[in-house]
Amino acid sequence: MPPSVIRSLRLVGRLLAVAAAVVGLVAVFVALIVATDGAGSGLAAWSAAVGIAVAAAMWRGRRRPWRGRMMPLLPVLVAAALTLSVCVPTVPTTRQHPPALSFVTTEHWRLSTGSRVAVYHYPPTGNSPRKRVPLVYLNGGPVRGISLLDHRFLQRLAGQGYDVYAYEQAGGGRSDLLPMDQYSITRSVHDLGAFVGKLGRGRVDVLGFSSGAVVLTRALADPATAAHLRRAVVAEPGPMDGPTARITGQKGRPSARGIAPAVTGPRSTHVPRYAVAFGLMRLGLLSPDNGLVGQAEGDNAFTAADLGSDTASAYCARDARRIPVEDTAHNFSFSAAASLRVQQTIKDSASITPQLRRSRTAAMLMIAECSSQVRQWATTVLADNPGIQRTQYMPGVGHHMWNGLGSNDQRAAAVITAFLQDEPAPLPDYPTRADIPAFLRNHE
Repeated sequence: MPPSVIRSLRLVGRLLAVAAAVVGLVAVFVALIVATDGAGSGLAAWSAAVGIAVAAAMWRGRRRPWRGRMMPLLPVLVAAALTLSVCVPTVPTTRQHPPALSFVTTEHWRLSTGSRVAVYHYPPTGNSPRKRVPLVYLNGGPVRGISLLDHRFLQRLAGQGYDVYAYEQAGGGRSDLLPMDQYSITRSVHDLGAFVGKLGRGRVDVLGFSSGAVVLTRALADPATAAHLRRAVVAEPGPMDGPTARITGQKGRPSARGIAPAVTGPRSTHVPRYAVAFGLMRLGLLSPDNGLVGQAEGDNAFTAADLGSDTASAYCARDARRIPVEDTAHNFSFSAAASLRVQQTIKDSASITPQLRRSRTAAMLMIAECSSQVRQWATTVLADNPGIQRTQYMPGVGHHMWNGLGSNDQRAAAVITAFLQDEPAPLPDYPTRADIPAFLRNHE
């Protein structure tokens, strides 16, 4: 074999050895991040990993000349630089709330639960008769700001005579953060009751969407909160309790997930610090209250592009090429850590079926044709809640049923207003409780 080839092979071998050492040290660092729960912004894990690596490199080169002793330190220096980037914040570590909206005033209400939430009020407009009962909107998230797309839909409802109130749940949008251990589905339900009590308008109608529909479902099972509710619209609910959360099954017609164009814009997950933090949290290897990335910093870092595939899953496959921009970078807000914490409290909760079966509040269930939600999450609510008076299966839409496309907003508003005014439903009452087996069997 020619000497030049031998030298090339030796060089490749050395480079592969260096690369393997770097990868190994990075893996040790990540393992220590998990073991220390990210203590000290990750510096505890970094110091330990680098210290161990330096000691190992020095021991390995102890019998070599001075220059040879330095060679084992090369991968250590490379790995130290790479992993140090995980320990350095690139956004403010104190909460930076979205700026004020130009079209609606943001109020802040201190609830009796201790939560301080951002409140938006759309008084009735237009020529429609003014509705006597206020309508409260609970957005999805679970800990997320209200999107501009949702604000436009609320304005539409106000234009039909409804006195519309919406608030961003604690930790979301312009609402104040809570200590991480205070986020829970129970706290969200209590906040709803406290909000309606502070509103001081007697019983209200509530529209809950996605995780907001979960809060509403559990409120219907809580007599103290349900006493404040006149009518409830449960739209595309997630799992209502631990047993439901463990159900795996079919979803609706195909969504745009995986076929829609990639969402453009900056991603926090392209930054090593937040890619590691959010990735490990999602895998359950870091607690939501970890020491690597604080709640405020994580909220500041997370962008709309980070939710790109989740956004696509809220639309039908046929709409993959025309998914609307739901929000702006200035208004978007999502707390990954707090949302995971709330979701975990749902997974850990006992069945609410016995309580829900005693509910008598008039309710309506809305199910989307192309829903990305597990169908049994909605059908379980239907089966266990005797207060549900009608179900509206919404054709041609995905999880986000009011989305500005075509006549979707108009159709969703017609379904909601017809129920709230106890008028005939625009769509067939389907599926009923008796239809559930066939509905699931037919993969609708």
